[in-house]
Amino acid sequence: MTKKKTSVSDNLAKKVPAEKKPELRNEKNSFLIVGLGASAGGLEAFKEFFSAAPKDMGMAFVIVQHLDPTHKSLMVQLLKKHTEMQVKEVKDGTKVLPNNVYVIPPNKDMAIFKGVLHLMEPSAARGFRKPIDFFFRSLAEDQQERAIGIVFSGTGTEGTLGLKDIKGRGGLSIVQDPDTAKYDGMPRSAVTAGVEDFILEVNKIPGVLVKYAKNRNFKPEEKTEIISTTNELLEKVFILLRNETGCNFGDYKSSTVVRRIEKRMALNQIDKLENYLKYLQKNKEELQKLFDELLIGVTSFFRDKKAYDSVEQNIIPQIIKSKPDGDTIRVWVAGCSTGEEAYSLAILFDEAIGKQTKSLKLQIFASDIDERAINMARQGVYPETIFNDVTPERLRGYFHSDSNTYRINKDIRDKIIFSQHNLIKDPPFSKQDMVSCRNLLIYLNIEAQKKVFAIFHYALNLDGILFLGSSESLGEYASLFDTIDRKHKLFKRKKVNKNKIPDIGHLFREPAHHKAMSITAIPKIENRGNLAKITEKLLLDNYAPACAIINIKGEAVYFAGNTGKYLQPSPGEARLNIVDMAREGLKTDLRNIISKIRKTKTVEIRKGISVKTNGSHQTIDLCLRPIKHLAEEDAYFMLTFEDRDIITVTSSETKSKHPEDTSELHALEQELTATKEYLRSTIEELEVSNEELKSSNEELQSS
Repeated sequence: MTKKKTSVSDNLAKKVPAEKKPELRNEKNSFLIVGLGASAGGLEAFKEFFSAAPKDMGMAFVIVQHLDPTHKSLMVQLLKKHTEMQVKEVKDGTKVLPNNVYVIPPNKDMAIFKGVLHLMEPSAARGFRKPIDFFFRSLAEDQQERAIGIVFSGTGTEGTLGLKDIKGRGGLSIVQDPDTAKYDGMPRSAVTAGVEDFILEVNKIPGVLVKYAKNRNFKPEEKTEIISTTNELLEKVFILLRNETGCNFGDYKSSTVVRRIEKRMALNQIDKLENYLKYLQKNKEELQKLFDELLIGVTSFFRDKKAYDSVEQNIIPQIIKSKPDGDTIRVWVAGCSTGEEAYSLAILFDEAIGKQTKSLKLQIFASDIDERAINMARQGVYPETIFNDVTPERLRGYFHSDSNTYRINKDIRDKIIFSQHNLIKDPPFSKQDMVSCRNLLIYLNIEAQKKVFAIFHYALNLDGILFLGSSESLGEYASLFDTIDRKHKLFKRKKVNKNKIPDIGHLFREPAHHKAMSITAIPKIENRGNLAKITEKLLLDNYAPACAIINIKGEAVYFAGNTGKYLQPSPGEARLNIVDMAREGLKTDLRNIISKIRKTKTVEIRKGISVKTNGSHQTIDLCLRPIKHLAEEDAYFMLTFEDRDIITVTSSETKSKHPEDTSELHALEQELTATKEYLRSTIEELEVSNEELKSSNEELQSS
């Protein structure tokens, strides 16, 4: 957030001796503080709201509206006619109390700190001020889950970024139904950005606030009891979320999860977790809303400006210096949310690359588990109020202004690949010069943080840079990184012994398919006196040909009968590839029929194959058939080896008696023919693969 003037006018406070400045206390208010923002058409909305609001709601209301800086506001006098609550214009240092309405004075910016309102001189010129977003952001920071933001009628996009911060901190965000607003610009912008909890007509909002306050619990001692006594219920909630979304929220801190579940319970007027669990089981829409609530989406352009200044001055020049001409700088932004952090870094790198002579490319991988946030990031469209965070020079150079929004320029957009990605579950990006993960780790438990630091250590090049959020630290994993700038959380990867790095090998293993397991776990027949089973076993042992079950990759998953005559383990590292295991004379035909059956999905047979086995040649018939009882995606095949009766002995004595024997020549001709056929099919497969790669590349470029 762009730095504002923070000097407080002492003279203003002295003129009102009746209202002494309260002492700043560390504990938060036990009541809700509601910020109400509006511009054009706002007066009508405020009148309707307070006419419908009860006298004793037990919460405080702070009105922030665009006012003419040269005229005295009549808002206080006008609203007193519509409510029995006390309505007053804010004076510097006013302590917020329940059942009071506070109105911002003209030509002032306002913020809240520890429940006290502070007035400041506007830092932006007239026409560029955004007092609603400025106050909403401070309200979110100060009150966290006790904050409520409401956007009423108005033009433009103000209020959207402020509501995003309030919702991201666990507070409640409400938007007036755009169809009922006199000017729908502000409400529609918030709805489009997806930052609202409710979209309501004005006269219905007070009733929702009363119900929400009644069901919301803010007593810390009761929260502790909830965490300790409902772990089993929480785990059941996690199971429902994991089944629906694939995300395991057991990696999140319990306190974070409980706060956000309590909010959803309050919104649905449910007072017990077990009842909410039943509600989730019946309502998939609520599961999705809870999932969205649990995802952390607090971000902005160049958030924590001094930290970005340190990156710009100390980190980026070193990365550029280390790169040879023509090389690519690779950056991973983990937990990118709606893209502001990724675009901020892209702008800084682009500026630095343009100031030097080397030809360097920039590639940023931005990932997040939230598909909706990723889609917004890909669009690169943001409210006009981002000018509070982005300098005018950068707005002109890297954004295109369109009505009430700014769109990121195509040349910067093309440097970033946005991807839906689970940081703890999915394989990480690698060979990165820098990893930025800001204000995500604070929501994860210790065990999850351990995995994440190991992942980042793997992802970075030697001497690669790790950029964390202002409230985050390495903790017990400081041995993996050297500190560059402790204050601004900049660290450098260092080489350490592998035994000191937490294992992340599970991220690179393909999950075992449940149907594949059913193939590999064919039960052994046990002799329990069951005549039918004994008979079946004898028939299989004595009359059925040896066989192997293989998957689409040609890997053996099950053997039956005496396959040792035809297959043997290849030397070196243990492998189950059936072609590698095939004995002499069998490899070429086996490779060929596997290649063909992948395309035809029909039975493939090769007859009269001569296989060298134990000093002699055995003539066999080879048959490969698909197993059709499984789903199409589970491609398994049965390979059978059937012996012919004639065995050709290859001793020296036999060879001397039959010099005219041409069997070996015939075998070589067969092998040559099979090799040609396999080579042709391999070339066809390569051509098909090339076409698929071209198509995939075009789709990737398009996306």
